[in-house]
Amino acid sequence: MTDPAPRSFVPVRIALLTVSDTRTEADDRSGDVLAARVQEAGHLLTARTILPDDRGRIAEKLRAWCADAGIDVIISTGGTGLTGRDVTVEAHRDVYEKEIDAFSTLFTMVSVGKIGTSAIQSRACAGVARGTYLFALPGSPSACRDGWDEILVHQLDYRHKPCNFVEIMPRLEEHRRRKA
Repeated sequence: MTDPAPRSFVPVRIALLTVSDTRTEADDRSGDVLAARVQEAGHLLTARTILPDDRGRIAEKLRAWCADAGIDVIISTGGTGLTGRDVTVEAHRDVYEKEIDAFSTLFTMVSVGKIGTSAIQSRACAGVARGTYLFALPGSPSACRDGWDEILVHQLDYRHKPCNFVEIMPRLEEHRRRKA
């Protein structure tokens, strides 16, 4: 049996959220890393903003972006650690309909190879809400590079085999359709 025709690249629409009490557009290095990689991969950067470490405001922004038909994927950076101000994971989980548990596991595996046992302090996570993928990465530029280069660039590429997130996007909300 021959391999079917190669797939064409399908750009997805991505919004970036930096969570920080101190970063500004001028010094958002992690956001810059992600924005550059999103665009280099051929995807569309549809929104980008910075919010303080405020669980309610983060969740509100995530919900608004999930409701926006022009956004397929949300990637946040920052606020995934263990300190008292780190609330991004909780805000993400307030929004998720389904969590993508293996993302955290895979991110940890990648991190162990780079930073050893310090990877235990990361709470990177991912989920789906309203047909939108949400990914929470740590706030360091190197963690953003690792999350994108080792995981997201592949899973957000329709050509990636044996499977990827893009190919199942049309089915993420099939539970909301009426039965015939």
